Amino acid sequence: MTDDGTRVEWRDWGRAAFDEADEAGKPVLLALTATWCDGCHEMDAETYADPRIAANVNDGFVPIRVDVDRHPRVRERYNMGGFPSTVFTTPAGEVITGAGYLDPESFRGILDRVREVWDAKGASAGRVPRALGDEPTPAGEVTPQIEEYVAGQLDRQFDQKFAGWGTDAKFPLPRTVEFALKRDREQALRTLDAIRDHLHDSVAGGFFRYADSRSWGGIHYEKVADLNASLLRTFAHAYCYTGEDAYRDPARRTVRYLTDDLWSGVAVGGSEGPGEGRDYYAADAEQRAAMRSPRRDLTAYAGGNALAADALLTYHAYTDDDRAREYAGRILEFLREQLIDDGVVTHVHDPNRDATAADAGTDPVVEAGLLEDQARVVAAFVRARQVLGTDAVPEPLATARSVADHAIETLHESGSFRDGPAEGAGLLDRPLRPLDGNVEMADALLELAGVTGEERYRAVAEETVGAFAGAADRMGAQVAGYGGVAARCCRAPLVIAVAGPSGSDLHRAALRVADHEKVVVPEATDVAELLSADVEEGLSAGGASVVRGEEVRSATTPDELMAQVSQLV
Repeated sequence: MTDDGTRVEWRDWGRAAFDEADEAGKPVLLALTATWCDGCHEMDAETYADPRIAANVNDGFVPIRVDVDRHPRVRERYNMGGFPSTVFTTPAGEVITGAGYLDPESFRGILDRVREVWDAKGASAGRVPRALGDEPTPAGEVTPQIEEYVAGQLDRQFDQKFAGWGTDAKFPLPRTVEFALKRDREQALRTLDAIRDHLHDSVAGGFFRYADSRSWGGIHYEKVADLNASLLRTFAHAYCYTGEDAYRDPARRTVRYLTDDLWSGVAVGGSEGPGEGRDYYAADAEQRAAMRSPRRDLTAYAGGNALAADALLTYHAYTDDDRAREYAGRILEFLREQLIDDGVVTHVHDPNRDATAADAGTDPVVEAGLLEDQARVVAAFVRARQVLGTDAVPEPLATARSVADHAIETLHESGSFRDGPAEGAGLLDRPLRPLDGNVEMADALLELAGVTGEERYRAVAEETVGAFAGAADRMGAQVAGYGGVAARCCRAPLVIAVAGPSGSDLHRAALRVADHEKVVVPEATDVAELLSADVEEGLSAGGASVVRGEEVRSATTPDELMAQVSQLV
C-alpha cells in the first residue's frame, strides 16, 4: 500500500488488486498521479484526506494509486485529459467513468453515481476505449505529399501574433519545431524565442511544462526530464542552423540543469515540482536560496535518460562542450549496465524503492520492453556512434542493434509497433499503437540504417510509417514529427562517412552541417563496404565521402566537405 498521507488504503498497481476487486465484487478506483503534479498533491490533502470520503472509498471500492511516470502504459490507457486522473473501472479494468481533479463535494457526487451504476449493471457497466479496440491502423502509401500536407498545417495553425501553433494552451512541441526548422525556419525560431522568453528558467536553467493561454501566460512551472532533454536538443539544432547565442545559451543552461539540479549521482532524475510557482521563479538566485526548494523526484527513467544522452551529445557535437560529453557518457554507461539486458530495456531504476518493497514483502510491477524506452535507447546509442566514434562507449552499435531487434521481434506486428508487451493488469493486455512512439522508433531505425548500411532497419521504419499514412490528411501541427519521418522515408539519407577518428577536423565539420537529419559515421571503414564501393575508395584516401543515394562525393578538408554537401542537399 502507498504511504501518501491520505486516509485511503491504497493498493499498488498490479494483478493482485484487480483480483481482489473481482473476489469482493467491487469496482476499482484508479488514482493516476505524478510527483510533479500540484493538483495531485492538492487532491490528496483536500479530498482523499477527508475521513468520510476515505471510509466510503475503502468500504465500496478497491483503490489503486498509480504513478504515471512509473507506469506509462497505464497513463495512456486511463488518462482523463491530465493529472490527477480519477478513473472508476470494473475488476476487468474496463472504464465505467472518469474525471480529472475532484474537490470533496464533486468526489462525493461521483462516488454516489458510480455506486448506482455498479449496483444496476455490475461488470457490464464498463467499456473498452476505442483506441484499444485492436482495429487496423489507417495504412496507406508513404509519399512526398505527406510532408507537404503537414508543412501546410504549420502555416494554417501558426499563431502569427504570439508564435507557437494553436490558439489555446501553448505546448513547446519540440518535434514540431524540429520539423519546422527545415521547412519554415522563421516559424521555428519565433516559437523557440517564445519558449525561451516564457518557459525557460533563466536562473537555474531548464524549461517549464507549458502555458495555459495563447499568449504564453499561466505558466505550469513543473520541469520534467523528457521535455527538458527534447528542448535541449531542439535549441542545439537551432544553434547549428543559425550560430546565434540566443539559442545556444538556453541550451547551455539546460545542460547544467540536467547534470546538476536533476542529477541523482548516477543518472538524470525524473522531474521537479512547481515549488512556490510564479513567486519562486520570479526571484533571483539569492532570493530563491531563502525560499522552500521545489520537490524533486530523482528516480531514473530509461526513456528520459536516453533522451538526455541524445541531447547532450547533440549539443556537444555543435559546441565541443566537455560537460555535455562527460555526462552523456555517464548516462550511456548507466543505461548499459543497469537497464539494458539482452536487448530489453527496463523502464525505471530505483534501488531504494525496490529494497523497501522487498523488506515489506511486496513485489511492485516494473515495466520493461516498452516501445518508447526501446526507441529512445536505440537513438541514443546510434547518436553516440556518430558523435563519439567506436571507443568512447563500448560497442554502441551492438547495443543499438540488440535493443532494436528485440523491439521488432516482440512489438512489431501488422505493420506497426505496440506500446509494450500485450500483458498485465487492467487493460494492459489490449494493444495500443501510439503514433508518437511509432514515429520515435521509425526515426531511430532510419538512423540505425544510415549508420550501419543495414537496409532491414529502413524497411521496418518505412512499413511503420506506412501503417499510419492513411490518416496523414487528418494530422495537425502537433504531430508534425510524423511528417518529418515520412519525408525521410521518401528520399535517400545524407550520409557523411569519415575515415578518421571522432574529433578530427573533418568529423567535427561533418557534425556541424546544418541538417539535423544527416547521418555522420566517423571511423567509417568498418561500414564502408555496406554503403558502396565508391565510399570505400573515398575513405581509402583518408578523407570523407558524402553520400546521397547513388551519388558519392569525396572531400579531404572541411571546406571541401561543405562544398560537396551543398551540391547534394
